[in-house]
Amino acid sequence: MMTYCKAYKLRDLRQFSGWKENLENARNRSVGNGSLNDDENLLTDESILYLHETFVVTDGIFGDKHIIFDKVGPEWIEFCKKKLNFAVPEYARMQSEEFAEQFN
Repeated sequence: MMTYCKAYKLRDLRQFSGWKENLENARNRSVGNGSLNDDENLLTDESILYLHETFVVTDGIFGDKHIIFDKVGPEWIEFCKKKLNFAVPEYARMQSEEFAEQFN
C-alpha cells in the first residue's frame, strides 16, 4: 500500500536526464470562468507533482491516478535519493508495515 508521497516542483523533476512526462495524464485545470482550456492541461516548471514511495510521479496525491512518470529504474531512484533527497520517513514506513500486518 502506498502511504507516502512528497511534493516537488516540476522544474526539479525535469533535471533528470531520462525525464519524459505523460501530459495526457495531467489533471484538467480550470480557468477563471470555470471552463477548461487545452493550454491549462499543460504542466509548467512551477507545477507541483508528487513523488511516491514507489518512485512514480503523479499529478495529485493518489499514487494510481494521473500518473505523469513511471519509468522507474536504478538511475531514476538514484536521482531521487541523491539530487532530490527523497526518502520515506521512518514514521511512514512503520505505518505502512503496521497496516499490512492487520491483513495477514
